Amino acid sequence: MAVRPPVCDFGWKAPAFTLPSTTGTTVSLADVTGDQGTLIMFICNHCPFVVGVRDRLVREANALKDLGIGVAAICSNDAATYPDDSFPNMIRFAADAGFPFPYLHDEDQSVAKAYDAACTPDFFGFNTDLELQYRGRLDSAGRNPATAETTRDLFEAMRQVAETGRGPEDQIPSMGCSIKWKAAA
Repeated sequence: MAVRPPVCDFGWKAPAFTLPSTTGTTVSLADVTGDQGTLIMFICNHCPFVVGVRDRLVREANALKDLGIGVAAICSNDAATYPDDSFPNMIRFAADAGFPFPYLHDEDQSVAKAYDAACTPDFFGFNTDLELQYRGRLDSAGRNPATAETTRDLFEAMRQVAETGRGPEDQIPSMGCSIKWKAAA
């Protein structure tokens, strides 16, 4: 079932985190903060919405890095219920995709809860003060292949954030698979 996250809560501050990366290091929010803004993405390995945009995530991350935007992705899904999203599979997924950003494992799901992440993919674009300015979709193609007419919503919004410190007032929410929460103990 497809889920849409809430609209952007302008000015909401990015919660700090420190998580293990698929590269074998530990990465914090401060480590990925860019000079012109920061993008935190909640993704996973198995979701067809993420699989459908994987190459575009790489393209947009590279383009955003050129604008001084720091980028990281976080997988928070319950790997016991969804083994495709296990940390070893995250390592393979990141390597196969050639991710140019840290792919982080939120095993206890505390970071997803702190961000109120709703789906995969879910994008959180912050300005230099780590204030939320974008919580919209990647682009107009969704999980379908992009065409010449596809609008690059995330890239354009984050370019605006890099240039002005503010995101666009009108944003179309992302859509994807729900975060796979662990059962309450």
